[in-house]
Amino acid sequence: MLFQIPAVRSPSTLSPSSSSCSSSSPRTPPRRSPRSRMESNAMVWFRKGLRIHDNPALDHARRGGCARLFPVFVLDPRYLEPDPTAFSPGSARSGLNRIRFLLESLADLDSALRRLGSRLLLLRGDPAPLICRVLKDWNIGKLCFEFDTEPYSLARDKQVSDFASASGIQVFSPVSHTLFNPADIIEKMEFATNSRLSYWEWGRSPLTYQSFVALAGKPPEPLSVTYHELPPVGDTGEYQLLSVPKIEELGYGDISQEEFSPFRGDWVAKFEKPKGDPSAFLKPATTLLSPYLKFGCLSSRYFYQCLHDIYKSVGKHTSPPVSLAGQLLWRDFFYTVAFGTPNFDCMRGNKICKQVPWRDDEELLVAWREGQTGYPWIDAIMIQLKKWGWVHHLARHSVACFLTRGDLFIHWEKGRDVFERLLIDSDWAINNGNWLWLSCSSFFYQYYRIYSPISFGKKYDPNGNYIRHFLPVLKDMPNEYIYEPWTAPLSVQKKARCIIGKDYPKPVVDHDIASKECRKKMAEAYASNHSGENVPSGRSSNVLRRKLQNENREGSPPTNSKQRKKHS
Repeated sequence: MLFQIPAVRSPSTLSPSSSSCSSSSPRTPPRRSPRSRMESNAMVWFRKGLRIHDNPALDHARRGGCARLFPVFVLDPRYLEPDPTAFSPGSARSGLNRIRFLLESLADLDSALRRLGSRLLLLRGDPAPLICRVLKDWNIGKLCFEFDTEPYSLARDKQVSDFASASGIQVFSPVSHTLFNPADIIEKMEFATNSRLSYWEWGRSPLTYQSFVALAGKPPEPLSVTYHELPPVGDTGEYQLLSVPKIEELGYGDISQEEFSPFRGDWVAKFEKPKGDPSAFLKPATTLLSPYLKFGCLSSRYFYQCLHDIYKSVGKHTSPPVSLAGQLLWRDFFYTVAFGTPNFDCMRGNKICKQVPWRDDEELLVAWREGQTGYPWIDAIMIQLKKWGWVHHLARHSVACFLTRGDLFIHWEKGRDVFERLLIDSDWAINNGNWLWLSCSSFFYQYYRIYSPISFGKKYDPNGNYIRHFLPVLKDMPNEYIYEPWTAPLSVQKKARCIIGKDYPKPVVDHDIASKECRKKMAEAYASNHSGENVPSGRSSNVLRRKLQNENREGSPPTNSKQRKKHS
C-alpha cells in the first residue's frame, strides 16, 4: 500500500497500559523483576518534548508508586560531531543556531526540574545502547518517552523498547509531539477509501490537507496537571553526568543574533499566513515559535488551546488553512503523510513524489547556498538563513523555487540538506514536505507558477532595505537598481562602490531564459510520470472525497475495529 505504518506502532491512546513495544515474531515472556523495583525506579527519556507542561511521558513516569525518577537526555554525536561534508546527502550535523537553541532549552528544562526537586541527567553517546545500559545499571522498572515518528527515531526506539520488554521493564510511549496520532489518521483514511490504498495516482499524496482536517476532527485537550514536586533523582552510580555545555565546548563558533518580538493576542487573531511580509526582519511577520514546537518546548496541544481561547475573546478571526490554528494543522498533516509514506525524504522509491530528472551542478548549488547567485533578493535570504537560522516562510519559498523548478533545476534533496543544516527549526517531516511541495514534486502541481527573484521581493520592500541589511556591499545602490544591480550603469556602480562581477557577482543564470527552460523540463517530467506503466487514476482520492462528503452529513467515520464491524 502507499501509506505504510512502520513496524513500531504508536499507541492509539494515552492510557497507562499503552506500550510502543512490538515485535513481528513470538517472544518468550519477559522475566519479571521484584515488585519493589517495578514500582520504585522510573525513567523519563527526553528527546523532543523538552517541557514540563502537557507531558504525558513525564506524568506517567512519576505515578504508580515511583520513589525515584531519572529524567534523562542524551546528547547524540550523530548531530554534534564535526562533519567536513556537512551539506552532503545523509549528513545529520546540526548548525550552530539549532544546537544553541537546544542547549538553551536543556538549561531551561533543567531549571524547571530543579524547581520541582529534580534535575536533568545529561549523558553523551549513542542513545540506544547507552539508554539500554543505564536501564539495567539504574534498576529502572518503568521507561517513559514521547513517541517520535522519524525513521531514525523509530529504529532507535525499537531497539530500546525491545531491550526493555525483554528485561521486564514497562514501556510507555505516548503521542504528544503532534495534535493527533498519525497512525489513527492513516487508519481512518484507509477505512474511508475502503481499499487500503490499492490505487493511487503516481506522484500524488492520497491525503490532502482538506481531507486530513475532515478526518482529524478536534484535537485532544492538553494535560491540565500542575506539579508541586517530583520524586527525587536516584543514585546514578559512576556515570559521568554532564552540565549543559556552552556552544563553544561543542566545537561551534558563536555569532550574535538580533532580538525577536513575541506574538500578541490581537495579532494572533488577525494572522493570515500568505499575507506575511518576507522582507520583515526587525519585527518578523510570524510568531517565531517554530523552534519551540520543533523541540517540544511548547506543546502543540497547549498552543492550539491558547489560540482558540484568544479567538473566543476577540470574536472575529481568520480560519484554517491560513490561520495560526490552521498552521498547526498543516504541521500535523506533514507529520501524518511523512509517517505513512516509505522513503518520504527521497525522490526514488517515494510513490507520492514526481520523478524529475534534476540536474547535478555543484557550482550552482554552492553559489545558491553561499548567497552568491547575483540575485540580491535570493542572496540576502540565504545570508539571513546562515546568520540567524531562520527566514520568513515566503522567503523560504523564494529560494526553494529558485533552486529547483524556477531557475537552477537542481534536486530538491540538495536544498533540503542545506535547510536541514542551517534552520533553527528544521523538522524532518516538515522540511521534506515543504521541499516536495515547493519543487512541485508532490502536494502542489502548478509548476508554471514561479517566484520571480526580482519582482517578488520588490513587491514587499521596494527600497530594498532587507537586501541592504544582509548584503551591505549593496547598501549604496540606488533603489531602482537594488534588485537588478547588473543593470546599473558603470558610473552608478562606481558611485555605489560596488562593481558587478568584482564586488558582487553577476547573475549565475538569466531568469527569463532559465525559468522558461525549467517550465519545459517540468512539463516533460509530468508527462513522463503520467504515461508510466501501471499508474492508475486518482481513484482513492475520489473515493475519499465522496466518503468525507457523506460523513459530513451522517457523522464521523468509525475509528476502531468494533465500530467498523458494526458499521459494515
